[in-house]
Amino acid sequence: MSPSDKHSTMLEGIRVLDFTQYVAGPTVTRMMAELGADIIKIEQAPRGDPARGIPVTKNRRSAYYIQHNRGKQSLCVDYSKPETIPLIHDLIKTADIVVENYGPDVMKKRNLDYAAISKIQPKIIMLSVSAFGRTGPLSDRVGFDLIAQAFSGLMHMTGEPDGPPQFVNMAIADVNAGVHGFASLGYALFHRERTGRGQFIDISMVDALYHFHEANVELSTNGKTEFHPNRCGAHNKDLAPYGVFKGPEGWIVILAGDRQWVGLPRAMGQPELIDDPRFADTRSRGKNHRQLIDLVESWMATQGSDQAILDALAEQRVPCAPVLSVSDTVKHPHFIAREMVRKVPDDVFTGGVTIPGFPIKYSEIPTPAELSTSSLGQDNASVLKTCLGYSNEEIDSLVEKGVLKEKPNR
Repeated sequence: MSPSDKHSTMLEGIRVLDFTQYVAGPTVTRMMAELGADIIKIEQAPRGDPARGIPVTKNRRSAYYIQHNRGKQSLCVDYSKPETIPLIHDLIKTADIVVENYGPDVMKKRNLDYAAISKIQPKIIMLSVSAFGRTGPLSDRVGFDLIAQAFSGLMHMTGEPDGPPQFVNMAIADVNAGVHGFASLGYALFHRERTGRGQFIDISMVDALYHFHEANVELSTNGKTEFHPNRCGAHNKDLAPYGVFKGPEGWIVILAGDRQWVGLPRAMGQPELIDDPRFADTRSRGKNHRQLIDLVESWMATQGSDQAILDALAEQRVPCAPVLSVSDTVKHPHFIAREMVRKVPDDVFTGGVTIPGFPIKYSEIPTPAELSTSSLGQDNASVLKTCLGYSNEEIDSLVEKGVLKEKPNR
């Protein structure tokens, strides 16, 4: 059992060997831990997951690592020792799932790739998360979130049209690929339940972001004339109103399609704009988007507060929202009510660590799991005893040989 007081048993009894680091891979197993899976994180000595060194830190313990690795047991091994791979192979015989996000061929060089481990455990499901995928002409390339944003076309669609492409300043590729991986494992387990067969799952960060193109690919390839989708800046030039508007205090986004359009002039107290030929339909509003932006922002400037604007728009069912900072979100009653701002306990961070909550709401799991975070190698002995039946003497021997490593409170 993992070091937790589980509130969820959805994945109870599913054992996962977690060979992941940083964000994309740990996202997969972080979400599985929330559902009660037994996660054994196999870390590489001497420092383990490099995320253990990412700030904010207290007494050399990382809040970043806590966010992405709660509920996982830590088994820290030295791969240079001859006893290590046979030990891991024995653990694989007891596992349901293996997850990894190392660079190309790392697992193969260690005899831990799917071809090797499926011989040891034929029903094993192995998930590999990488930048470019494990097949294709770029499968030998390493990459991080930024690289995936660029190569997927996402960065080309972000920023001002006459300015440089811009990246999204959060790990959108990492986390999105991780959520894809989490979802894929549920179906792989379902498939195994039906057929008795395990399988290999290949998740690419680039593929996961490329899948975000809800229209751009078909727009650029299926029209009668050549079309090249491009970034549009703060306002979409073809659909209006669709963009970021300046309020008296901050920024407000509005997106009103044909069905919502009539609500905007009413909210503004200018119902005559509904029948104004400049804004009569989608094409007209797109053609005259600059005039419409000026009208909306002029109205906003006369309002006493951003909230007054949001209330007026909401009353007319016009889709809108304030542009919140991260600092705004952690205090917002909606995020708090949805349990998306969550404080989790930790032995080193007195008072706990605030992290984003679990994004999926199951009616059968009303209470979030209270999960603890293991220090490096903290669970070496318990994992080997529970999974493989090792004695204290056998574990002590592995420690003396340098196979097992431990760093308390890290």
